[in-house]
Amino acid sequence: MRQIIKELKGWKSHATTLLSLYVPAGRPVSDVITMLRQELAITDNIKLKRTKDKVQRALTAAIDRLSNVSKIPPNGLVLFSGENDDTEEFVCLMFSPPEPVTVYFYRTDKNFHVEFLEGMVEETDVYGLIIIERDEATIGLLKGTSLVVLEEVEGYVPGKHGKGGQSQRRYDRIIEELVEDFYKRVGEVVNKNFLPYMEVGKLRGILVGGPGYAKNDFLKGDYIDYRLREKVINFLVDVSSQGEPGLKELVMRASEAIKGHKYVEAVNAIEEFKYHLAKDDGLAFYGVNEVINALNSGMVKTLIVIENSPNIEVLLDLAKKSGAEVYVIPESIPEYMWIEKTFNGVVAILRYKTF
Repeated sequence: MRQIIKELKGWKSHATTLLSLYVPAGRPVSDVITMLRQELAITDNIKLKRTKDKVQRALTAAIDRLSNVSKIPPNGLVLFSGENDDTEEFVCLMFSPPEPVTVYFYRTDKNFHVEFLEGMVEETDVYGLIIIERDEATIGLLKGTSLVVLEEVEGYVPGKHGKGGQSQRRYDRIIEELVEDFYKRVGEVVNKNFLPYMEVGKLRGILVGGPGYAKNDFLKGDYIDYRLREKVINFLVDVSSQGEPGLKELVMRASEAIKGHKYVEAVNAIEEFKYHLAKDDGLAFYGVNEVINALNSGMVKTLIVIENSPNIEVLLDLAKKSGAEVYVIPESIPEYMWIEKTFNGVVAILRYKTF
């Protein structure tokens, strides 16, 4: 599904000739076909012949495909039909998606409308990530094997001072007010980004980390929505940096708290490959053709492949048949580039040595 979405998003037209159709279960096929025939009938009003021909071809192909369907499946139907102006390639793709279609939608446009499908393949295993200091914070998400930086927040809090007496107390009070204001800003960012996942039931938990006591102070205060507070995992992590490196450190240090998560498992699989590679014990395997042969022989225990590998469909199919564990690595994992440049995007861990 992700591959289909990615390919369809690459289709473009200079005019509104690309047809997108979503049909929920329960709607009669005959009603949908009648609607498309009505749309076909009014295409004669299109002045530009090239545009008219493309729209008519898209509609005719859609009608022909739907004519072979007796009933809309339980999850509904999705259909995309049209010509890519860049390549002049034509597609008429129809399938029942993995989750129910909830909207009846028809449109011809300059691009295919895949936004309804994107919601279906979005990871349901989502963790919110917060790294907090007194004047700096990183807010991110862990979605499947993807680690995403959502926002980085900075504040201004003065450091130590040499004042004494009342001046010291007044200065300390000002500093605490600045810290308080910063925590409130961070809380607003957290609420804005995490509540939508909370409300649709996709937020499994929230990890909080940082280099000092700020993380404790932040959680003690009333800075985030009470529903999100209940999702905070009672496992505060000491993290030494901000940004993407800090988020990765947070996730891996809290790996016991989120044991079994796809990202943790993927990173651990890469580390295991590195371990066998360093030992040169014959269990680290690479080379596209070599890995394919090993999969065919049932020798592969773990397959690690980058998400944009041109051989991904073949590799995933062979891995499924041979019972190998599979980790598809997104660009957000730092080792993505290393695997791509050094090993052409594919590595494996063998079940046993080859001699």
